[in-house]
Amino acid sequence: MNTGPTDVNVAFFPPLHQQRRIWVLDTLRREGVSEIVDIGCGEGELLTTLCQPAPWLGPQSQWRNRSLASTQNADDCLASMFDDVLLNDSESRDLHPTRIAGLDIDTGVLQYAAEDTSPSSANPQYTRWEPLQVSLWHGSLDSINPTFVDVECIVASEVIEHLTDDLVHHFAPVLLGVYHPRILLMTTPSYTFNARFSPPGMRDPMGHPDPTGHTDRVFRHADHKFEWTVEEFASWCATVSKEWGYTVEVASIGYALDKDPWGRDKQLGGASQVAAFKRMDDVNSRRKRERRIRTAYAALEKKEPHRLVVTHHFTAHPQAGRPHQLEELGAALLRTFEGWGENVLRVEDLWFSDDIAVLCGGSVELLIEMAERDSQLCLRRIAGERKGNWTIELLGGVQRRKDNWSAAPMSQDEEAVVGEVSMDEDQEREFSMNPGISTNAWPNSETDTWMEDNSWAGSWVDEGGGWGRATPEPVLS
Repeated sequence: MNTGPTDVNVAFFPPLHQQRRIWVLDTLRREGVSEIVDIGCGEGELLTTLCQPAPWLGPQSQWRNRSLASTQNADDCLASMFDDVLLNDSESRDLHPTRIAGLDIDTGVLQYAAEDTSPSSANPQYTRWEPLQVSLWHGSLDSINPTFVDVECIVASEVIEHLTDDLVHHFAPVLLGVYHPRILLMTTPSYTFNARFSPPGMRDPMGHPDPTGHTDRVFRHADHKFEWTVEEFASWCATVSKEWGYTVEVASIGYALDKDPWGRDKQLGGASQVAAFKRMDDVNSRRKRERRIRTAYAALEKKEPHRLVVTHHFTAHPQAGRPHQLEELGAALLRTFEGWGENVLRVEDLWFSDDIAVLCGGSVELLIEMAERDSQLCLRRIAGERKGNWTIELLGGVQRRKDNWSAAPMSQDEEAVVGEVSMDEDQEREFSMNPGISTNAWPNSETDTWMEDNSWAGSWVDEGGGWGRATPEPVLS
């Protein structure tokens, strides 16, 4: 006999769909991916995130390399100023996508994706330093799109469980074979985790019975054609990776916010299973793929081709990769220190002040290198921190502080009035109880400027901190 509730409340924080996106974006950053195809893109949530610009040019940007070879707008020495920074840069990269695409069978959701990924929907507050092309396609997974062949990365998040048997049969041959990306990232629900929603031994758990009738399993979503156990997913991944010349790493994500009352957390794992396939490019692997690809093409060549729905082009700032003279940059840095009245500022504070980013042509490496080479400045790298949190010190301090309300000296009468100002009893009591109180309400740039829910995304999803407080969300498919 069951004791306790008939179902168990399971909540996730961050919400499960965001945890999946976090895993995808973290992997894209770690691998330095710049080309992504999102299979089953839906309304374009991932693509919209990827459209958000990085705050500066990528280290290997062709824009930076092109301009630094020219001395039209920069000193002759600029071309050699970046070697140490690039070679010793161990921080995690930001995302710098140049080409992204989405595919879906549903024309309705593609319209939403088209609107949300358009340049008109982009946040004008953030400067774009790199161009980006976005294309959306309508069609089925078993049709071959030549523009996807040899793309750097394909993402298929929560897709395979919605496919019928015939489409599942073509999943690996098309994605790992015909398109053979350098990386394939996929996620799918874990059937093993479903036991977490009910007490042990419950015969009729909540959910949706297998619509195919192949099993007596109960799934999380009415449109799921199957849900794999941990062992079944690992077995499938091992088989297709070997067949198409890939390595694969399998894991689970999405653990419940609260502990399981029956202590099953370790046994059941996470709510979503994830797999990262990486292409092997040795001679034998390439030959194996080439032979199998010919067979896959023959089986699918008569399928209806994908239809292009829309293409968006995001243009870069006209000064991207075109830094100004070093003297201009140095003068701007001095003005910024004086304007803030501070001897030490973070890189991000300087970057977004007084057109520093424009003067650097979008290359934060130039700002960092100048701080290392200028005798008036001292760069302090912080281990494990982003470049934006590194600090730059103005040696010798600022000459004067520029007050925002007036740059002129006060008259004798004004000085007398100021000298007479004093705190009343309530103010004195508050000050004595809170001696650290300050009337200078500077914004917290660490949280306000660098919100990384991937508000920057694509480039900027710090999926760790900065989430704020939110109500835990029930499990999603």
